[in-house]
Amino acid sequence: MLNWDRLWRNANLATFGAEVGIGHIADGALAVVDGRIAWIGSDAELAAMRWSAAEVVDARHLWITPGLIDCHTHLVYAGHRSNEFGLRQNGASYEEIARSGGGILSTVRATRAASEDALFDASLPRATALLREGVTTIEIKSGYGLDLESELKMLRVARQIGQALGIHVITTFLGAHTIPPEYKDRSEAYVDLICEHMLPRVAESKLADGVDAFCERIAFSPAQTRRIFRLAQQLGLPLHLHADQLSDAEGGLIAAEFNALSADHLEHASAASLERMAQRGIVATLLPGAFYYLREKNTPPVSALRSQGIAIALATDCNPGTSPMASLLLAMNMGCVLFGLSPEEALRGVTKNAARALGIQDRGLLRAGAHADLAMWDVTQLEQLVTQIAMHRPVDVVVHGRSVSPNSNH
Repeated sequence: MLNWDRLWRNANLATFGAEVGIGHIADGALAVVDGRIAWIGSDAELAAMRWSAAEVVDARHLWITPGLIDCHTHLVYAGHRSNEFGLRQNGASYEEIARSGGGILSTVRATRAASEDALFDASLPRATALLREGVTTIEIKSGYGLDLESELKMLRVARQIGQALGIHVITTFLGAHTIPPEYKDRSEAYVDLICEHMLPRVAESKLADGVDAFCERIAFSPAQTRRIFRLAQQLGLPLHLHADQLSDAEGGLIAAEFNALSADHLEHASAASLERMAQRGIVATLLPGAFYYLREKNTPPVSALRSQGIAIALATDCNPGTSPMASLLLAMNMGCVLFGLSPEEALRGVTKNAARALGIQDRGLLRAGAHADLAMWDVTQLEQLVTQIAMHRPVDVVVHGRSVSPNSNH
């Protein structure tokens, strides 16, 4: 006799277990024990088994997907940068705004000045908006503090958000986001600070699950990025990289050199970078929100990613200046319209491939042993989540077997 905590029946299950396709089980059933998927299959298979469940839920032919994963966000910050939108509308570039003291440094000033409670209160609604769309795992970067205490404050707030909402939060230390004002024209000294003081303390605090850097001509050079990554590797922290967004800065090559989990943006990635990424199994995380908001011209090399067999993830890049967006469903639509992804690629990009981009093997798909992180949708075809803008929210969202969604009637 199999004994389960909770069983859903009469569901359309999107498993995402195979290398291609969505993996549809019609008239499916899914059982949970201790927050993990204990069994998954068809109702016909279930009828031939001996089982009991403390709770049986009739899914009424809803689609059940893995909980969605937003694998690249900067959603913990104070203030806003709406004034920069007008500047860009009048012709100013992202780089011009950054070099004049705006951009990231504007958010750094506001975030440093905010108390931890104020920072939490400002950031929680953005995470809640993602949860309302079925997102059960969110990656959150620091990078708007740029001094040790402010960076730790951001990482603590990110962890608090996960606890408050009952979702998974993956934290990433992004001290190498830009050069802080007190180190203007002294970038090497700031890299010294990161390597000699910040990174060791962050690792000791266990507040970060990984390390990222912005390798770009307005941020950190390839040599500086490599120095930071060498130390992060020594400290046992997984790596991500903001790579080749504004120019070909060898980002994809560096990500491959250090076996990073993901290289993100990639609008200007070279063929050599993609070849090395494919060899090392690096996930390409595409961020259509920033591409759209900055009105960029170079699209990521999607055809080359496909031909090289590089897994494609999608994320919101939720941030105050270049992607002020807290909708992963919209990011999927943008990935299709702007980058030419198929709906299937977009769906895989926020489930199985997003999990790969974060180095987590037990989320992003429906299989026995995986976290029981689920989103339940009242649609007839799963592609509606991608094609129909602002029309769908999940009926229920489940994390570790427990309903957590503000949309839930359970």
